[in-house]
Amino acid sequence: MKAILYAMTMGKGWEVRWTVAWEVDAGYWSLAREDSTAIAIRTKASLPLGIAESAAAWLTERLRAKAAGAAEVEEAACEMKRAIGMAWEAACGAAADEEAQREIRAAQEWPIETERLGRREGRGGAAGEAWVAAEGLEAGKLEAMAKAARQAGECLRGRSLLREEATALLAESSLREEPEALRALQLAALLGAARLRAAVQPAAAGSARRSRALRCRRCGSGEERMRRTRCASCGRSGCAVCEACATLGRSRECGLLALGAAPREQLLLAPPVSAEQQDAAPDAVLDRWGLSPAQRSASTDAVRFLRENAFAAAPARLPETRPVERHNVPSRPGQHFLSPLRKLLTLRAGQPFTFDRSFLLWAVTGAGKTEMIFPLLETVLRAGGRALVATPRRDVVLELAPRLAKAFPNDSMAVLYGGSEDRWRNAGLTLATTHQLFRFQEAFDLVLIDELDAFPYHNDPLLHFAAVKARKPAGATVLLSATPPPALQRAVRRGSQPCARVPVRYHRHPLPVPRRLGMPPMKRWVRKGHLPPALAKAIVRSVERGAQLFLFVPYIKHVAPLVELLRRHADEFGLAPEAIDGTSSVDEARALKVSAFRAAELRILVTTTILERGVTIPRSDVFILEAEQAQFDEAALVQMAGRAGRSADDPHGKVIFCSSYLSQSQRGAIGQITAMNRLARKKGFMLKEATAR
Repeated sequence: MKAILYAMTMGKGWEVRWTVAWEVDAGYWSLAREDSTAIAIRTKASLPLGIAESAAAWLTERLRAKAAGAAEVEEAACEMKRAIGMAWEAACGAAADEEAQREIRAAQEWPIETERLGRREGRGGAAGEAWVAAEGLEAGKLEAMAKAARQAGECLRGRSLLREEATALLAESSLREEPEALRALQLAALLGAARLRAAVQPAAAGSARRSRALRCRRCGSGEERMRRTRCASCGRSGCAVCEACATLGRSRECGLLALGAAPREQLLLAPPVSAEQQDAAPDAVLDRWGLSPAQRSASTDAVRFLRENAFAAAPARLPETRPVERHNVPSRPGQHFLSPLRKLLTLRAGQPFTFDRSFLLWAVTGAGKTEMIFPLLETVLRAGGRALVATPRRDVVLELAPRLAKAFPNDSMAVLYGGSEDRWRNAGLTLATTHQLFRFQEAFDLVLIDELDAFPYHNDPLLHFAAVKARKPAGATVLLSATPPPALQRAVRRGSQPCARVPVRYHRHPLPVPRRLGMPPMKRWVRKGHLPPALAKAIVRSVERGAQLFLFVPYIKHVAPLVELLRRHADEFGLAPEAIDGTSSVDEARALKVSAFRAAELRILVTTTILERGVTIPRSDVFILEAEQAQFDEAALVQMAGRAGRSADDPHGKVIFCSSYLSQSQRGAIGQITAMNRLARKKGFMLKEATAR
């Protein structure tokens, strides 16, 4: 996409901007500034958008200290040419090829025009007058145009959308054609109702001291995730495109990113209450949800955290900010553009990450996390705020949607995933897959992240970046996990991470503690075609008690051989061979096999960690083969162990670590489960008969 770069003066100073619809800017100044005549210098032809933005930033610095007037117009025009050349050179980089060098030389001779804007003594700028005539506008109709632009800004509130997405969003309202949508977006930016940016933050023009590399404004990726290609849109030979978020649409250096206006840093409104009422307030929210004692205790702490942060007189700590980018946003006192946690921009996979203004709900598997979040959502929705529930998988979104709709029937709700019909709907309650967060910016008062430790969230800085920028500056983040990352666990132990633990399941029986079954490496006995006697006996005992069996293996290559071996021993187990099967992430029939397992048509299912979450079988035992393998870290072992004992009818399922030696991960998983049981007994959350076991 291309843009016009211009600098305007009314005799008091220069203001530098770029625009995707010059006639709108010219017409705006012609109609809005009747009492004075403005002089504008502008590029005669459109520049690639990223270069226009970079040149605008550098030109702003050059003209800021200069007096402005008719005598200085020629000098300012020379500065503009220099800015364009330097921006183009910065965009091409040090390793510019011969074609890029030709582009740089041509940019230094870019044609510049001077034009008068305003309507003083009946004289108006040519472009402005042409726009007024074409639209049939008069000065008195500017307010109607402004109202339409503000409506476009309202549609974009809390959004971060590429040009095509923004056009589709506006088409859902009243702006049906793309030129009309672009004009509305540009006028909204002039009025401060929206923000327009290059989708990829361009390299800075100027000295090396101020230089900066490319940065995707949608996902936060840096130069290492950029690819330069010939661009049909802007005509450059090396326009950068972000590969990290390409599945959501191409974020290009010349692409337009439309953002809702920066929200004011105000907290949710809450009626004034006394200290006694404040202490009792969580109870009023919690009473109607029928929570168990452990669930209620954790939800009470979380609601109190929200009230102390989202309802406080002033935010305890806000993300770092930087000054507004003056070249394309009207300057207003106190207005600024939020930069989501600067440290995140240099984060690398594997490094510890913590959320600012966050609360951790550390709940064991099967604790009923969904029921615990209802009071939090109600607290925010009743205060007039917006809440987001983000979860890693589409199937979880589809499972949660009817439960949330039933719990909050009077609140608007949007359900977002790939291909969702609600993709442009703004609602008080939003349920989304984590990748959908890239399309939001400073939208939600509460961001609730489910399964923080699960794929694709685990060790993905881009999704952390998306979660941070989707939340309002004064909002709060609530993290849910049964197995928080080690860095987060250390923060809890240090006391720097607010946390509530739910150490017991809803049925209030202890978690099954894994026991170890020593055996030789699996490849030996699979190759020989004989099950270890201890393993065969343990399987028989589980089958005889009526349980279904998860047999977890570390690698996909183990599934088929083990299924074949188990089927040869089916008579020994008292099962038909058809009751034994296996699946993995590459199995096209995985969904059918999981359904058959849920329906008890399969009694033994061999699988990988693909089923460590999300599958609940009422009466089940868990066998983890080769439990010492590095593939099975502590979190994975805890999650797999969590498949057993989830039902109140069978709370004492078996968990067996089958390994040739006891690894540190096995020790850690056993220790974590034991510690949760100990904490549940200490707090009195377990049933008396369960405590006596």
